[in-house]
Amino acid sequence: MAPPKEMDEVLRLLPLRIGAYVPDDLLEDWFAPGKGMSPPATVAIAAAGAYGRKFECEFKHYRERKEGVFWKWVPAI
Repeated sequence: MAPPKEMDEVLRLLPLRIGAYVPDDLLEDWFAPGKGMSPPATVAIAAAGAYGRKFECEFKHYRERKEGVFWKWVPAI
């Protein structure tokens, strides 16, 4: 299973400094189905990062919160 097309649109239109939060179960379903969860497989986290970069987004997984976050990078002012 891949992220829904709506997620592509969300990341494409994501404003600076706003995050899109995705729970662990969806990260696993979208990026590494069948690899196991709690925490998501390393391959799922790497694939999520690569997916985010397609839309010029950063990605970070927060194990304690059981979610990943995509956001647009903000250059230093």
